[in-house]
Amino acid sequence: MLNNASGFDHIYIATGYTDLRRGIDGLKSIVENSFQLDPFQNCLFLFCGRRTDRIKALLWEGDGFLLLYKRLETGKFQWPRNESELKELTLQQYRWLTEGLQIEPKKMIPKVFPDAMNAV
Repeated sequence: MLNNASGFDHIYIATGYTDLRRGIDGLKSIVENSFQLDPFQNCLFLFCGRRTDRIKALLWEGDGFLLLYKRLETGKFQWPRNESELKELTLQQYRWLTEGLQIEPKKMIPKVFPDAMNAV
């Protein structure tokens, strides 16, 4: 389920550390109180503790919450630790995260828009 996130309106990660002993109500309160978002949306909320080989995800399914827990057998997630904020991810960034890559690569090839180049 966590390998394909294409069915969600938004994907959010809570950067920094989250106490993964929290259950549905604890993670729901973080979404509501710390980030002022509605957890009853079609959004995937991701949390990571100090050990970066496991994450929890919170998802509203229309009739109740689903709490997902994933532990990697080898490797670690490249989780942003700089701040304690909620960050929205693109599908590409989500794929990078689940593949063990950083969500913000240090160097990317910029996109070129030929029409804008001809206008100069």
